[in-house]
Amino acid sequence: MEECIPTQRHSRDYLVKFPEELLVDNLGNHMLFAAECLLAGTFPEVEEADRAQLRPQARNLLCSLELVRTVLREQSLSQPNSYPEPVRAVLIQFDRLFAEFELSYVSSLVAVKSPEEIYRQQEIIVLFCETVERALRLGYLTQEMIDGYEPLLMFTIPRLAIISGLLIYPEGPLSLERSPEEMSRVFSPFYNLLKKIRELLRVLSVEELCLLERSLCTAEPEDPCGPDITPPPAPSALLEIPCATPPALTCTTLLGPSGAVDNPGTDWQWGPQIPGSSPGIGATPGARCSELRCRYSSTKDMLHTLFVCISGVADQLQTNFASDMRSILKTVFKIVASQAEPLEEPSASRKKDDDSCVADAPRVADCPLCSSPTEAAGLWRAGTHRLPEWVPDSTCSQCSACRSPFTLLRRRHHCRSCGKIFCARCSPHAAALPHYSHTKPVRVCTHCYTTHLSPASQCTRSQ
Repeated sequence: MEECIPTQRHSRDYLVKFPEELLVDNLGNHMLFAAECLLAGTFPEVEEADRAQLRPQARNLLCSLELVRTVLREQSLSQPNSYPEPVRAVLIQFDRLFAEFELSYVSSLVAVKSPEEIYRQQEIIVLFCETVERALRLGYLTQEMIDGYEPLLMFTIPRLAIISGLLIYPEGPLSLERSPEEMSRVFSPFYNLLKKIRELLRVLSVEELCLLERSLCTAEPEDPCGPDITPPPAPSALLEIPCATPPALTCTTLLGPSGAVDNPGTDWQWGPQIPGSSPGIGATPGARCSELRCRYSSTKDMLHTLFVCISGVADQLQTNFASDMRSILKTVFKIVASQAEPLEEPSASRKKDDDSCVADAPRVADCPLCSSPTEAAGLWRAGTHRLPEWVPDSTCSQCSACRSPFTLLRRRHHCRSCGKIFCARCSPHAAALPHYSHTKPVRVCTHCYTTHLSPASQCTRSQ
């Protein structure tokens, strides 16, 4: 059908309603098998009422399939490389019947998403994308983390999105002005908890909000305001707030609700003042601010409570709605990741620049190949050489290149060329090492890939 009627196929837009685990390559084969079982009356998974409704569709589908086989068989014997109108008409009919049966059959087995739920999920995707854009601008995330699909982002993005949805985009998918039934099913179970989180977020100062957001970007549940931690300066985009007099960073500096931030591309604006309230974004009176802060022994305690609540909601999304979150994050990464540039034939001047870049590549500390240039050069002449000294996992707690500490999410990877340990971002390449008897591509670090390996042995590992 892709070859004969590529532009006349029945729409498959309904597939977005299906759970992600059902979208497998052999789904079509399962549909035909299910149709045969329904006609034979040996399919116990479907209720009797649904079975009676599906049987006519299954009968029409199988009859159409038999007709397609007959027509294609006759056509292959007479004119094998042509598709006249009768053949195309039969294929179009079969494609339509197959799509109708597939939607009806899957809908009878599992709960499919309604159009309203699909729209709400798309709103969450937009919120997540806006959150990533804001985090990049404020320095919470880097483009390299996104392009490298850093596992930590699976937790960081939903956490930051909760703050963005409650404080910065209050009329978006996390709007608490609507009822829980009107929210996406992903966030509706946490409606009451989100209201309490929003109350506390509104009384934070700019510095406190910055500290909270930075702590939410870490893998470990660190205390956001420990005794030895100095609050980092707020990003410039948060500090450029036009007002008559600079407000003090105390409980009187408030983060307000609706309309506090126009969009992630503009600086925050002070909203209209409420009589009796302190200078702030405008909806939480000073007395209410003091009351909320008095519930906690210190600012550290309040920030820790916010950290635990926001992390708890975001982490439960990964557990309770794993399929939805995978679909949402997959779409977000497709949108915010850097687009690969088309490959082009390098010019002579570009080749010269590339050679100079390789020569200026940063050296890894204690690289055995850099410390012994004669040994590195002899590898290509000797053919086979002794393997590099293998650094034990227990003796290395950080990446040998970027010095990032290894965590549960940032794993260790050995470079087969120098034997040192790197993170996935610093060892994304693969190359054959015939001098070490590795004829197939193995993992190597960026330093060895650009400095010590010949172009003939290089091949990029697809992440």
